[in-house]
Amino acid sequence: MYTIIGSPKSRAFRVMWMLEEAGQIYDVVAAAAGSEEARNYNPSGKIPALVVDEHVIVDSAAICQFIANRHEVCTFKAGTIERARQDSWLHFGLDELDSACWWAAKHTFVLPEKLRCPEAIKACEYDFSRALGWLEERLGGNDYVMGSEFTVPDLIIVHCFGWGVGMHKWTIPEGPLTTYMNRVRARPAFRKAWAAREAS
Repeated sequence: MYTIIGSPKSRAFRVMWMLEEAGQIYDVVAAAAGSEEARNYNPSGKIPALVVDEHVIVDSAAICQFIANRHEVCTFKAGTIERARQDSWLHFGLDELDSACWWAAKHTFVLPEKLRCPEAIKACEYDFSRALGWLEERLGGNDYVMGSEFTVPDLIIVHCFGWGVGMHKWTIPEGPLTTYMNRVRARPAFRKAWAAREAS
């Protein structure tokens, strides 16, 4: 049994989705970022956190990769060339897409109002759009970033697609990337996690 600390409409959704991919049972303790409940698990107040075997793991990407490793799903074995390529893709998703979404969020509502800069949001959109071009080139005609196998970076990347579109009103170009996004979102685990998100 796993316990997720966080809001299903935050990065905690990634963990819900990953646990569905692994076929695991979990519950969610609703906690907003920066709340006292969140700080009980992570001094920064960031969400999500995962409670497992009386231990706490923080950072959504680390949590997702831990679940994948533990249940041997959606991942290649550590120490292989394939895993090195997979990790490269994961860092691409975090460095190029997640970071753009997060910094835009900071300058939208996270930072104190006097520190927000509208021009920074424009720069984030530029970075996001540029990264999509690189992604399309690297993806080529593959079903997933690692070819025919769905892995953790696909989950992170497509979650960032939704974050960019849903929160910031950025666009995903029609064509290979929307086809890729729709393919990933058609997975039963995504659909089950999304239904739980919408019901929360």
